[in-house]
Amino acid sequence: MDGKETPQYSRVLLKLSGEALMGSQGFGIDPEVVSGIASEIRDVHSLGVEIAIVIGGGNIFRGLAASSKGFDRVSADHMGMLGTVINALALQDALEQISVHTRVQSAIEMRQVAEMFIRRRAIRHLEKGRVVIFAAGTGNPYFSTDTTAALRAMEIKAKVILKATKVDGIYDADPEKVPNAKFFPEISYIDVLTQGLGVMDTTAISLCMDNKVPIIVFNMRTKGNIKRVILGERIGSRVY
Repeated sequence: MDGKETPQYSRVLLKLSGEALMGSQGFGIDPEVVSGIASEIRDVHSLGVEIAIVIGGGNIFRGLAASSKGFDRVSADHMGMLGTVINALALQDALEQISVHTRVQSAIEMRQVAEMFIRRRAIRHLEKGRVVIFAAGTGNPYFSTDTTAALRAMEIKAKVILKATKVDGIYDADPEKVPNAKFFPEISYIDVLTQGLGVMDTTAISLCMDNKVPIIVFNMRTKGNIKRVILGERIGSRVY
């Protein structure tokens, strides 16, 4: 490790979308993509940073989308939670293969594959240098994995939420569809809420605002970006 590399954050919560795991596929998990993400997490972990991860399930099942097509919302959300467990196990496997000790904690009890989420145990894992992946959302329907990320960040006293996306930060429109969309290097929680910017859902933003947890939104597709953010490089957008 380069002695000059000093992390700006001692404990972080990384929010990954389920779509981040599927690569160019339209569905499911691309093992090469998962391995790449695991390598980037290892690079940050080697700096001594304590890392917790919340992962979505949109590459497998989206509860909200399914409920709009006739599924019962509660059943659909539970199915989505199970999708996040599959993703968490895939990421755990990729991390363990490169010698990063990892624990999956689920908000829904399934003792054969994951620990139950226990806040103090999660913090102890982090203190012992293990990466902790929080699966199954909050365990409750009607709450997104964005809200889970905000909630878990507060529970473990993370210094920042790192929201990994497929664009370079926060814009006032989708930059992939609107070429002249305005980019926000910094923006307040209130402005995110009043302008209806789709950074995270309103519950998550409100939780972060009330508890003063900053959010950094950055492009996951650029190799090494997680480490750059941790080292304090001004990339992406900051919500404060």
